[in-house]
Amino acid sequence: MSMICAVVALLVQTVLFQETSSKLIYSQAKNESYNSLRNMQNELESFCRGIESNMVLIYNDTEFLRDLAESEDTDYLRDKYYSRAEELATDRFEISEGVLALYIYNEDHEIISNYRKFSTPKHHYPKDIYAEEGDYNIERVKNYAESDVNTMLISGYYNSALNRDIIRFAIKLHRINRLGDKIGYVLCDVDSKSIRKIMNKYNISYNTYTWLQPLGDIPVCVTEDKNGASREYFLELCKYIESGDRSEIESGYGKSNELFYVDQERFNLTAYSLAPQSLLMQNQRMLTRNLILIAIVTISVLALLFFYLTKTLTEPLESLSDTVTRIGKGETELRVLHTAEDEIGKLGFEFNHMLDEVEALIRKQYENELLLNKAEYKALQAQINPHFLYNTLDTMSSIASIQDCEIVSSLCQSLSGIFRYSLDMKHPYSTVAKELNHLKNYIFVMNVRMTDKIRYHYDIDDEVLQDSIPRISLQPLVENAISHGLKNKHGDKDIWISAKNDDGRLCINVRDNGVGMDEDSINKRLNENDSSTADNGRSIGLYNINARMKLLYGDEYGVLVESNMGEGAEVKIVIPERRLDEII
Repeated sequence: MSMICAVVALLVQTVLFQETSSKLIYSQAKNESYNSLRNMQNELESFCRGIESNMVLIYNDTEFLRDLAESEDTDYLRDKYYSRAEELATDRFEISEGVLALYIYNEDHEIISNYRKFSTPKHHYPKDIYAEEGDYNIERVKNYAESDVNTMLISGYYNSALNRDIIRFAIKLHRINRLGDKIGYVLCDVDSKSIRKIMNKYNISYNTYTWLQPLGDIPVCVTEDKNGASREYFLELCKYIESGDRSEIESGYGKSNELFYVDQERFNLTAYSLAPQSLLMQNQRMLTRNLILIAIVTISVLALLFFYLTKTLTEPLESLSDTVTRIGKGETELRVLHTAEDEIGKLGFEFNHMLDEVEALIRKQYENELLLNKAEYKALQAQINPHFLYNTLDTMSSIASIQDCEIVSSLCQSLSGIFRYSLDMKHPYSTVAKELNHLKNYIFVMNVRMTDKIRYHYDIDDEVLQDSIPRISLQPLVENAISHGLKNKHGDKDIWISAKNDDGRLCINVRDNGVGMDEDSINKRLNENDSSTADNGRSIGLYNINARMKLLYGDEYGVLVESNMGEGAEVKIVIPERRLDEII
């Protein structure tokens, strides 16, 4: 029953899809033809604008325009400016624009200058379009020259010697200081190959007529396929357009052909395309055949699959699906029972194995993370350089032999405080106040050891004294400043220590006026937070503290260095502001 319903549904869907898709494809074919014509028209308009721009450059010759406006002696103008048309054609136009001839006339339609690219019996262009016999479509030019229209004229004629359409462009010449006064006009004849190249680029089918025709004029360029659209219909359309009446066209004249046209906004030149409706419906017929074939093949495959799947897959799949659903709801102890030597059985076996592995990995990962966090924190916290203790004891021995017992007593008290504070590993957190006390004991010992004194400056806000901080975080920063910043410095040696709250964060800065350090290299290694760097004895201070801060508070906290070589360095610690009783 389900098989019959599926087949009926497929057939109904195929019929409906064919109906809607046929209309859609026909509409898309029409839109594609129209869009192609519009794109072609846009490029043609750019080409025409280029021709117009080159022709208008004649206005740069003010002497010629002044003589053309004031002199009534045509022979004088011809003698003086006989090469003006050639100069305009060869200097201003590109070869690709295909200029074949250029004429300059005065307002009385008398030739002043002309240029002809060729002058042979095969490639013949008239010296004067009004003086030689031939159909040069001169009435259009004369009517334009005598009219009040100031936009460029686009017309054409058929050159029988070349067996080719010639595109004609014309602009009027006016007085420079009185644009309303006409003094002549310029004609430029262009080979239609330049236009036809553009048209062929956008011609989506060879079974169409595509042509350019100004309203009220003859076609100027045509591409055709004699086996395509009706030539009789094409000729009728051309006559309607030449008469200046497109009402019949716009009302849908003709039924077996589809007409598209796009006007130019600037020039009176319309692009037309005439295609047989059978061409537009070709994809529809192909779609129908393909849909029928697909429907037959699909129904056959469905019938075979239905019987096969019902017999071999239904029960194992239902069992597997039920087990997976129950496991997804929380019964993770369940396992797939069907593990026969088939695809479903192998899938069940692998699924069971995957569940076992996942459970084992989850347990192992959880245990490892607990051990890793504890071990990593203790390892980082326990790294204390023993050389400091040994050197201090040697110093105490030397001082005891040459000085009074007072300094030895003070030194022993400071060392006792340092050892007691450093070796107390039961409590990983301390307070800023205790860290400062530990630091002062360390400073006292260092002042005893070192021959040159270092001045220490404190700027500690009272409100931060009871804030929590990991143990032994402040003293290594001062040790770093002494060992790397001030050790090789001559003159005054100063260290500034400050602590304050900044918008819920505890900020501790240690600054020195020593030799400085490579800021970019150190900050890069601090951001990488490589545990091997923290284990390196030379980097125990900054990298150890940075690793501990990130482990305890997250990657957004830690140590930052600001330094310029030779100008000292400033090391900053930024951690969340918390009281000790909040984290114990």
